Amino acid sequence: MVKGRVLIVLLLSLALTMSASEGYVDSCMVRVQGGDTLYMAWLHEVWVYPPMRFKNKRQEKFYWKTVRDVKKCLPYAKMITKDMAYADEQLAQLPDHKSRKKWWRSYERHLFKKYEKDFRGMYASQGMMLMKLMDRETDRTSYELIKQYRGKASANFWQFVAKLFRNDLKEEYDATDKDRITERVINLVEAGQL
Repeated sequence: MVKGRVLIVLLLSLALTMSASEGYVDSCMVRVQGGDTLYMAWLHEVWVYPPMRFKNKRQEKFYWKTVRDVKKCLPYAKMITKDMAYADEQLAQLPDHKSRKKWWRSYERHLFKKYEKDFRGMYASQGMMLMKLMDRETDRTSYELIKQYRGKASANFWQFVAKLFRNDLKEEYDATDKDRITERVINLVEAGQL
């Protein structure tokens, strides 16, 4: 009887270790209850979608390009969102417009140094994906973000430039309709399934 329990405990701990090494276990806990040892594990969400069916090579290429772009841009969107929260917190503590403007200029230089090298190596499609992901993370369009931090004139200028390249900074992220493939890819990437 004792050998059977030891074997079960070893197999369970091996299974949990293997799952943890693949990134599916958030945390693991052991509880002793009346002489019995219970192993408890909290797992990530698992997304189940129907298999992708592509009508042609163009659709398949679009899907895998979306996967590539999401994998590259999603970490940046999350980091930038944290940087924005920090900036908002700092700006709220400053007493007047002049000091806020001075602080923002120095922080903007810091951000430029931090992200310039990575962003210069991005494709145009990855830049557009980053704009979508920023809207998804912050619930504000790129136009609204530029307007908030740089002013309306700057936001209008960049909207004009975006329109020249057939883009729109005012376009909102729509997870239920036009961006549903992107949302699917994001969910799968965040869950470690893709």
